[in-house]
Amino acid sequence: MADPFWLTWWIWLAGALALGILEIVLPGFIFLGFAIGAAVTGLLLVIPGVTPSLPILLLIFAVLSLVSWLLLRRIFALPHGQVKTFRHDIND
Repeated sequence: MADPFWLTWWIWLAGALALGILEIVLPGFIFLGFAIGAAVTGLLLVIPGVTPSLPILLLIFAVLSLVSWLLLRRIFALPHGQVKTFRHDIND
């Protein structure tokens, strides 16, 4: 019997690619976190003998996505206290 589609590694990597392209169209590091989570989940499925159930696989994906989003937010955040201020009005 064939494995369910969620255990197919290349589907996770294709989803990661689609989310990465979506991040280019709509930037904000939200889709990039999901893309990294999907890519790492797909790479985990390449390991022989790894066949988690769907709830466990979704939990792995969610945790990896959250961790990658938090890391991206920490790495690419503005320095603390840096705020853009405007000293003049363009209509004056």
